[in-house]
Amino acid sequence: MNPSLRFALPALLALLTPMAQAAPPFSDTAVLSQRADPHATLHSDGYYYFVATVPEYDRIELRRAKTIDTLSKANAQVIWRAHARGEMSRNIWAPELHHIDGKWYIYFTAGRSDAPFDVRLYVLENSAANPLTGKWIERGQLKTGWEIFALDATTFTHAGVRYLAWTQRAAGSKEHATNIYIAKMAGPLKLDGKATLLSRPEYKWETTGHKVNEAPAVIIRHGRVFMTYSASATDANYCLGLLSAPAGANLLDAAVWKKSPLPVFKSNPAASKFGPGHNAFTTTPDGKTDIMLYHARNYRDIKGEALLDPNRHTRARAVTWRADGTPDFGAPGQ
Repeated sequence: MNPSLRFALPALLALLTPMAQAAPPFSDTAVLSQRADPHATLHSDGYYYFVATVPEYDRIELRRAKTIDTLSKANAQVIWRAHARGEMSRNIWAPELHHIDGKWYIYFTAGRSDAPFDVRLYVLENSAANPLTGKWIERGQLKTGWEIFALDATTFTHAGVRYLAWTQRAAGSKEHATNIYIAKMAGPLKLDGKATLLSRPEYKWETTGHKVNEAPAVIIRHGRVFMTYSASATDANYCLGLLSAPAGANLLDAAVWKKSPLPVFKSNPAASKFGPGHNAFTTTPDGKTDIMLYHARNYRDIKGEALLDPNRHTRARAVTWRADGTPDFGAPGQ
């Protein structure tokens, strides 16, 4: 062999190696123990800012790290505690951190001391550049248009419009069933106009244990708006459903949204991962890989009420995309 070719061959083979063979940043990895309803924001400063529901349901913690898999080593700072009584005193659930118009906002769910499960949506605000510093101010309840059980708010922008998607019982309903709603926002603290009902529990996999559609999360890719949501009771039956709409459509028109008739992410006994759900989306630092955070338990059987079992653990996995532009979430633990 020509000596020059012998030395050049390894470099040439490296160039010819298909990119598809490159390993993803992770396939499915544990992030934090006993943290449910995870949410991570990748900010312009290069940090992931992470919040989640703590087992005691009594506070909001915030931590940051340069990578998803080092969040477990980051210091957890308590930035807000539940009130001793009255509003925002019980069942502090599902915080989400968003940076909007130069300020930080945390949307969260809370009940009252006299009615712990009669939960509503609330907002905190912080004007500091780093949300671990500065002062968090209570901005009160985020009104949805009717006063009844409401939780799990998320916000996103599309085509220059900010939206809120959340979970709520239907106005005037006595049935313990939750639906997914969407509305435009007039700034980060209030809605602009009426809500649109996007999804109600109707399939068997949405109504096992409880009739539940909750915890919407949005990712916009390949000309479509995808919205995952969680369904059924928060035990091993918990799973993810999927709604989608064309990116150019009127997102407040329920008719443009298509609902998957089957769950897109569910318990995987082969990997001992049960009840996966309440997910959030982010990306790798280079923006090239979409990441889904979710929680799951490592066992199927739960003693007593599922909401009192603390072992919903945060995990993260890379999202892959099919040829038709739809997301493939795979199976938890694999």
